[in-house]
Amino acid sequence: MTDATHDPDRHSWVASADDHAEFPLQNLPLGLFSPAGGAPRAGVAIGDVILDLAGAAAAGLVAGATAGACAGDTLNALLALGPGPRRALRARLFELLAYGAPEQDVVSPLLHPAAACTLHVPAAIGDYTDFYAGIHHATNVGALFRPEQPLLPNYKWVPIGYHGRASTIRASGVPVRRPNGQRKRPDEAEPSFGPCRSLDYELELGIWIGPGNPQGVPIPIDRAADHVAGYCLLNDWSARDIQAWEYQPLGPFLAKSFHTTISPWIVTPEALAPFRSAQAARPDGDPAPLSYLWNEADQRSGALDVELEVLLLTATMREAGQQPARLALSGTRHMYWTVAQLVAHHTSNGCSLAPGDLLGSGTISAPTRDGFGSLLESTSGGKQTLILPDGDTRTFLADGDEVILRGRARRDGAVTIGFGECRARVLPAIGYQ
Repeated sequence: MTDATHDPDRHSWVASADDHAEFPLQNLPLGLFSPAGGAPRAGVAIGDVILDLAGAAAAGLVAGATAGACAGDTLNALLALGPGPRRALRARLFELLAYGAPEQDVVSPLLHPAAACTLHVPAAIGDYTDFYAGIHHATNVGALFRPEQPLLPNYKWVPIGYHGRASTIRASGVPVRRPNGQRKRPDEAEPSFGPCRSLDYELELGIWIGPGNPQGVPIPIDRAADHVAGYCLLNDWSARDIQAWEYQPLGPFLAKSFHTTISPWIVTPEALAPFRSAQAARPDGDPAPLSYLWNEADQRSGALDVELEVLLLTATMREAGQQPARLALSGTRHMYWTVAQLVAHHTSNGCSLAPGDLLGSGTISAPTRDGFGSLLESTSGGKQTLILPDGDTRTFLADGDEVILRGRARRDGAVTIGFGECRARVLPAIGYQ
């Protein structure tokens, strides 16, 4: 539900917040930052600055259980509080930062220029799960390997996912090292070991878990939204040649575990309330979800309408001072399953989630090539060449390439909000001696 914190006519006394492309007063995403020379602490993005949330709590500007949860060097305790305290914190931050706030003189010294700060992964991630909820991506990839049956029979019945590697998740800006691994082309008699030859990105939505569930106790779908603390952008880097050789029969392993990049701000469900939408109706002939995955309210308003974009900045473009080139424009409306369905299914066997766990939506592609969320799709598995605006070409990523993901939520009558960038530059593989 929307409230006064979504009012498009309200403005902030922070000059850079009004008309800010990503972090206006109506957003207020949570994150972990270090000011110059300082230690990591909780913060809130507002315009071009970051409010020291830990400092605000210490100054008595934030009270109750939330104040103590803001004092740690991760946001896990804050995420664990759940939707009630999170809404109360949002309302209080809105009061403090809105034009005419009587506490302006107290709050102002707690603002840090974002450009001078370091952003971190906002929570200690205990577990990371990557889903496969983008049906156009699943269909496109399936068609490359199984033209006669792109989607396997279970896809429209069960949310597909796999458990990823939490230890290699990094915040935007941290370079990604090209991985080494076993790879084998179809025309090669034996595999070889060396740098990945088919490095790819994946355009995804990240989902932060708030309150968890005891082991053995599933989260019912009508309560799943209470366990979601927010969202980010996520790039699950993929070594396609390594993946093709190793994934049979147990699925993704080293081809996915070397690096995952996330945007560092947690955009809360409350900030995204104006951008809720009905889940897209399933095509005729598709099976209805089983009862544990079905909820009328979730179908009416459990989907999100967030525009997702992929851009590429090559080393040549960077040296020439050129802007990055758009490779894809997609959106979360192309997810076959809602976030609540992902959470309900994840815990349906009794699996426990914990505050700070991270879920990936899986690659979200639009139906047409200009919205494909990976190079695997855009180049038909490397068989077609992608021509960039400066005439350079790609089938997969080259060393020095920088992939940038952006996300925006916009709708008539609401203030546009963003996620901050999710970007990383590819470094060469480290050779073996």
